Amino acid sequence: MARRPKIAKTVAALRRQVARWRNEGETVALVPTMGALHEGHLALVRLGRRRADRVVVSIFVNPAQFAPSEDFSTYPRTFDTDVAALAEEKADLVWAPENVSVMYPEGFATRIVPEGPATAGLEDAFRPDFFKGVATVVAKLFTQVAPNLAVFGEKDYQQLRVVTRMARDLDLPLKVIGIKTVREPDGLAMSSRNVYLTPDERAVAPTLYRVLTLCAEKIAKGRPIATILSEGREVIERGGFALEYLEARHAETLAPVRSIKDGPVRLLVAAKLGKTRLIDNVGV
Repeated sequence: MARRPKIAKTVAALRRQVARWRNEGETVALVPTMGALHEGHLALVRLGRRRADRVVVSIFVNPAQFAPSEDFSTYPRTFDTDVAALAEEKADLVWAPENVSVMYPEGFATRIVPEGPATAGLEDAFRPDFFKGVATVVAKLFTQVAPNLAVFGEKDYQQLRVVTRMARDLDLPLKVIGIKTVREPDGLAMSSRNVYLTPDERAVAPTLYRVLTLCAEKIAKGRPIATILSEGREVIERGGFALEYLEARHAETLAPVRSIKDGPVRLLVAAKLGKTRLIDNVGV
């Protein structure tokens, strides 16, 4: 049987354990999650193990990044299964605050309001307070764990750019590492919310990735970005999605681009399929 990782439920317990590792000269990787772990999360843990001596995985469903109309109360919570999966991956510690007040005690009044990539008109246009909640909780995780590096997936690409910029702007002493999106065999990006899809919706969901890759191929060959995106939007909407955006952006700043000459290009999409909101992205 795999060794069960230690579980810290208070900041004091977390810091005591990390301090022991530090005193022994060991490096620490952090993998922030909201639980409901899948293969994409576990790939982050594996990278953390390769890059550091110890791996801390946080499991905290962060209420600050959910709007009142979103799925905070129904978000999948599978803690025991998650811990068992982390044991198999040899994670060293699970940071699982015992309740919300550990992260946001009574009177909590400080929130980070990011700009730059957080105001690119993508996720922020549809989830106005999302990146305030993300930046605040990630900044807390960074100061609580004090890792040498933190690992994020590229599926939440705008989030990765926001967190990377925040760490750089605040001179936080860690390296933020992004890894490629882990996908199902048919191309659908792995996500904890995929469990919401009905069987019929699950069959249609990979359309987003197919459209992204086809658009990227055409843009790479020099076809006009505006034309290709317009064609892609039509295909997505005909597939039964409620499209929120399909955009081409600079891969680092997330500023709009008109051609591949404007710098490295990233295509990003968000759409609802039934009650499930899906996001994805690919590089050109």
